[in-house]
Amino acid sequence: MKKGHIIFLNGITSSGKTSIAKAIQELNEDFYIVSNDMFQNMISAKRLRENYFKYLSEAVIMMYHTAKIFSDMGKNVLIDGMLMEFEDIQPHYQQMLEILKGNPLDVVEVYCPLELCRKRNIIRGDRYETQSDEQNELMAKNVKYTLKVDTSLHSSAECADVIVKIICK
Repeated sequence: MKKGHIIFLNGITSSGKTSIAKAIQELNEDFYIVSNDMFQNMISAKRLRENYFKYLSEAVIMMYHTAKIFSDMGKNVLIDGMLMEFEDIQPHYQQMLEILKGNPLDVVEVYCPLELCRKRNIIRGDRYETQSDEQNELMAKNVKYTLKVDTSLHSSAECADVIVKIICK
């Protein structure tokens, strides 16, 4: 059985990952979406208060295994996430690559200037203003990207269109 394609949309909060994932799904409904937020919501609030990064890192690793299962079953997967490096999840990028080794994988950088992310955080109301700044400091370095999209210059639909045309040929 042919393995499904995995596209990892990597970026800080409010950069536009979720909007792009939904727009890709509109263009190609053969994609399933898994996200950091979805897996974080599986963790009890009490555990997250006890040790946020410990439990988040466990959930993120489970998300990668879930994406691998979908791919192994021939299903295409969009990962809406962030490749971060912090104590409980180092080396995060390398762990993700190891888990998904042997599966078709493209990592797309979803970029948006911090100033605009701060404004989006305020508008959203479910993030605090400087959350993107804090995540930016934790983002993994030296990630090998297939493609970079900039949501300050292009709409989510335009970014999705570029991703589908270049990666999903």
